[in-house]
Amino acid sequence: MRQLKHDSLDWKSYYTTHTTTARAAVRAAVQDGAHLVFGHAVAAPESIAEALFLEREHFRDLTIFHMLYFATPWHLRPEMEGHARGRLNFLDKHSRPVVREGRADFVPCHFHEVPRLFREGLYPVDIAAVQLSPPNAEGYCSLGVSCDYTKAAIEEAKVIIAEVNEQMPFIAGDNLVHVTELDYIIPVDRPLTEIPLPEIGEVEQRIGEVCAALIHDGDTLQIGIGAIPDAVLQCLGDRKDLGLHTEMFTDGVMHMMRRGVITGARKTLHPRKVVSSIVMGSRELYDFVHQHPDIELYPVDYTNDPYIIGQNEDFVSINSCLEIDLCGQVASEAIGQDQFSGTGGQVDYLRGVRRAKNGRSILAFTSTAKGGTVSRIVPTLSAGATVTSGRNEVDYIATEYGAVRLQGLTLRERALALVSIAHPDFREALLASAEERFPQ
Repeated sequence: MRQLKHDSLDWKSYYTTHTTTARAAVRAAVQDGAHLVFGHAVAAPESIAEALFLEREHFRDLTIFHMLYFATPWHLRPEMEGHARGRLNFLDKHSRPVVREGRADFVPCHFHEVPRLFREGLYPVDIAAVQLSPPNAEGYCSLGVSCDYTKAAIEEAKVIIAEVNEQMPFIAGDNLVHVTELDYIIPVDRPLTEIPLPEIGEVEQRIGEVCAALIHDGDTLQIGIGAIPDAVLQCLGDRKDLGLHTEMFTDGVMHMMRRGVITGARKTLHPRKVVSSIVMGSRELYDFVHQHPDIELYPVDYTNDPYIIGQNEDFVSINSCLEIDLCGQVASEAIGQDQFSGTGGQVDYLRGVRRAKNGRSILAFTSTAKGGTVSRIVPTLSAGATVTSGRNEVDYIATEYGAVRLQGLTLRERALALVSIAHPDFREALLASAEERFPQ
């Protein structure tokens, strides 16, 4: 781990003398075979990625670790072959085709264990390339909207190259790094990537209503991004004193805070604080979280640690999946053998909720895919599918046709329960499969 340096230094002078350009930083710091970690999601260090692309003839065999990357993916372009290769823990629209083409690799890992990869040398961090807020009066920059694995990367890196973005929000929590920890400082002034608000259709609205019926006054929530999570939040307008302990903070949460629905007044851990690890959404959201006294970001090995999650009483987690079989095995990250996304924090929260007093987990999804031609509830998972969540870990399953609780049910009872919330067009075939597989 890096040794802290800032106690005896004039940080303003340090800032000035360590300010440089992205290309100069890359030329000075990057060597053949180096292992890099990029900041996450909308905190992606775009100018550093572009500099790596432009300076690519000066190095070979870099490895670049990240999860979501919401910026121009310079480092994933075909021209980078031989110069840099992605080592990815979550896929998005930029990285899926690159992995399919064999120009990047996927690393399975639960979200809360990603920092462990760095700390135990399973992925040694030579360079952390991150995006930060401007420093405060004491010389501390905020990691802004991406604490998650970025904090651990900074702590373990031999070298830190930091974009200091005038438009990055300053968010408190365990989310700060001192200027004097930074080896290369690149001033930038650009808007964060905005995530379009999802369209909530009739089906998503119905699923939101089904999930909301399982959420009570004073519950603490973990909820993600997308049409279904937003629909759930919209259906909770009459609840009182909800709390939030989550890996991701979105526009829907902001609106519920403004309405006084999310207050955290009854939370048993971090009362009256909204706790998250990532923020992503609109410019309005980024302005909202900037220096907000009730919002704190923490590393993902804290927010997603099942033991920490379990300290929140009356906890409800809401996640999604791609496919579930009649035993309750869940595929959430791959379609057959095709890696689509990643494990993320789903299993972290399924396990954490089980430790919480009165904890409930919900996997919510539309009953069909591909325009209603394919059932997401299936007799057996697709050939080669990855089991993200085992049948022993799932609790409530919800579709637009209702919710069923699988905990405590036999295999036959589970199968019949899942058939009852499948799309009517597929129930007869699913019931026949259930009867054949689990006869009385």
